[in-house]
Amino acid sequence: MKLLAIDCAATLCAACVYDAAAGQELGRSVLDLGKGHAEHLMAVIDAALKESRAGYADLGAVAVSIGPGSFTGLRVGVSAARGLALALKIPAIGVTTLEALAAQAATTFPGRTVLAVLDAGREEIHAALYDELLGLTYGPAVTSLSEAVAMATDTSAALAGTAAARIATTARRAFDIGPEAATADIAVYARLAATKGAGEKPKPLYLRGADAKPQAGFILSRQNT
Repeated sequence: MKLLAIDCAATLCAACVYDAAAGQELGRSVLDLGKGHAEHLMAVIDAALKESRAGYADLGAVAVSIGPGSFTGLRVGVSAARGLALALKIPAIGVTTLEALAAQAATTFPGRTVLAVLDAGREEIHAALYDELLGLTYGPAVTSLSEAVAMATDTSAALAGTAAARIATTARRAFDIGPEAATADIAVYARLAATKGAGEKPKPLYLRGADAKPQAGFILSRQNT
């Protein structure tokens, strides 16, 4: 089965085509945009398909990063994945950024517990802890820096994600550290999705609400008629 994976969780707009049976990436396209995923995603997908010499009709599933990550980017990626899945009558499979980061770290530190941690602002950290077989044992959840440091220290975990170096510095000890990015390599999403199979339709994983909220002074009271 050929699987299309897409990721808009952070600054990257990425897609790859993956042969699940062979365990091999066939083609990819990655742009570091910062913003503007909606304007570029379909072109990125087309470029990955072209490099893989595959078409939409050849796809058996669509994988997508579901976060935590950019509020807007996640909506773009998940909407595209679900739309393609509906049009092609194939499953859409969600993969969290935290499990993808942990899986990428596990290739460097096999057989280790991995704590995936992302800076979330407001002195908060998005965290998830995975055991030696990448089974989820905690999270995904919002934690404080001190809680994340305690978790890393107590479990002697390898670290991955944008908050990894900060945790090591705060703990004043050395940790094995994998990728320190906000998202994993696109092929990792494809590989994980190929092992998951079809499930519930993916939806963005928001561990807290959006920053933008209506101002209370502009909310009109309901009028009874």
